Amino acid sequence: MHNTGPASGYQAYDQPPGPDRSARNQAGARRTALAICTIADIAAGLLALWIVLHLLDANQVNPFVEFVHGTADWLSGWAQDIFTMDTEGLRVVLNYGLPAVIYLLIGHGIATRINRA
Repeated sequence: MHNTGPASGYQAYDQPPGPDRSARNQAGARRTALAICTIADIAAGLLALWIVLHLLDANQVNPFVEFVHGTADWLSGWAQDIFTMDTEGLRVVLNYGLPAVIYLLIGHGIATRINRA
């Protein structure tokens, strides 16, 4: 006796996935995409928050401002001093704003790609 079918409980590769498996995969993909979007949004939000705090001349020794500044420096470390303007405010907006936009574009692009798959 020669059985070429899948073992009991397993799906053959040439058959479309069952409704339960497909729904679980889609739900998992949506959760993953949501997590990626959330991480990108938080990163961009912290960078934008630092830009606002800097432009409003927030107290630099305040623990919250120190935390936001340190986190923004870490998130934008790869883009520091790309723009070297004489105007401090414009330099901060560009050097921290560019990474924020890039995080949003890449994060949401990856999430869209995952949702389509």
